[in-house]
Amino acid sequence: MLHLDHIAVVAENLEDGRRWVEGILGVPLQQGGKHDRFGTHNYLLGLGPDLYFEVIAKDPNAAPTGRPTWFGLDHFRGAPRLGNWICSADDYDAALDSAPKTVGPALSLSRDDITWQLTAPDDGNLPFDGAFPSLIRWGEGVVPPPAKLPDQGVRLTKWEVHHPKASDIAKQVTMVDDRVVWVDGPQGFRAEFDTPAGTKVLT
Repeated sequence: MLHLDHIAVVAENLEDGRRWVEGILGVPLQQGGKHDRFGTHNYLLGLGPDLYFEVIAKDPNAAPTGRPTWFGLDHFRGAPRLGNWICSADDYDAALDSAPKTVGPALSLSRDDITWQLTAPDDGNLPFDGAFPSLIRWGEGVVPPPAKLPDQGVRLTKWEVHHPKASDIAKQVTMVDDRVVWVDGPQGFRAEFDTPAGTKVLT
């Protein structure tokens, strides 16, 4: 069984992404960190006790990594937008075995005292343009970000996955979450949030 772990906004420039999200949701994001292996950096927002949100972009000051950037950021152009969703699993190894091969291998990553594994295709592109989630497993003893981020009263109430083959992809994603809705149509995402200022939408 899969469970929502976090959702991601992709941006050409991290500060542009932060301003876009803060302008809609009305709460400040928290400084995240750098991912040296992929040359990216991020901002974070807690969405309750077991879910969080990130804005991620390429870090212009990062050293060359020698590999494509994850989340398809090498080819991303345009305004910030929802770009990916990441799920944990009750049985991570079984989830990897049953996932489409295009999800890529599970890479072992670390930053400071945090360790985790995350699927990342070798070419940097997301499976089904992101409609199939990336798969994450936090390291033993690691406290995931939601437990460390301040609660600013923002909650995800709906996560729509749009794709021409959404109905088929949904059959490969084993999860029970009323917030996740599959929509056949042009690829993209739509998220609804309950915030202190009311319902807000990101796409």
